[in-house]
Amino acid sequence: MDVTGDDPERKVVDYLARIGAGADDDLATITERHYRAVPFENLSIHLGEPIDTRPGALFDKIVRRRRGGFCYELNGLFGWLLAELGYDVGFLGARVHGPQSDSAPLAHQALRVTGDDGVARLVDVGFGGFAVPALELARESVQVVPQPGGDIEVRDAHGGPGYRLDTREYTRSDFEPTAYWTATHPDSVFTGGPTCTLPLSPAGRVTLAGRQLIRTAADGTRTEDDLSDGEALAAYRDLFGIALVRLPVPLHPRPSGE
Repeated sequence: MDVTGDDPERKVVDYLARIGAGADDDLATITERHYRAVPFENLSIHLGEPIDTRPGALFDKIVRRRRGGFCYELNGLFGWLLAELGYDVGFLGARVHGPQSDSAPLAHQALRVTGDDGVARLVDVGFGGFAVPALELARESVQVVPQPGGDIEVRDAHGGPGYRLDTREYTRSDFEPTAYWTATHPDSVFTGGPTCTLPLSPAGRVTLAGRQLIRTAADGTRTEDDLSDGEALAAYRDLFGIALVRLPVPLHPRPSGE
């Protein structure tokens, strides 16, 4: 997973600085800091920007331009960083559980990461609603539940539904068709409108969905505020560190009430 161009060691330093981590931090710490520093967002879809999952393009977007992304982007680049730090990294695919049915295979990308101890762990900074902070794939926990036949149920920190993980390893290019569909198709949940979200410290979440700013407290209570164009641009800058010159426009707007 090579990032072409400049000195890779310099890129690692810059990436670690982007997420507020150090090269000597353990895997769980680096994962947690990435999840809290880099927004989960789909703004490129609604800004007319191409989704390019090659590591070089992702580095430019996430590190140099201080943007975020969705799973193929966030886990795609994080996998490169972990490989540069000496971990053995592989791509895993999943079906995401929805209200009515599961998604197609490979609709979500996660990482299998193995360190010097030889233990394979699940790492995921690209799901949006929760992260998986380097949990052992073979050991049952609240978030990682091995299933008969080899699949794994991945859940949030409270045991809520997440996705069904296929533990076979895939290549980066295997995810290109679903990444393209996710970014372009009218039926994709990502094309209906822009969203940008980050966890709050120590708990809770802040989300900008279109022009609606949503703050969710640790106990689940929410506040919702409708922003003007100028206020929305300021929220992207001040809350997420994303400097935009114009607001994203929904690629495939949903009918009112959908």
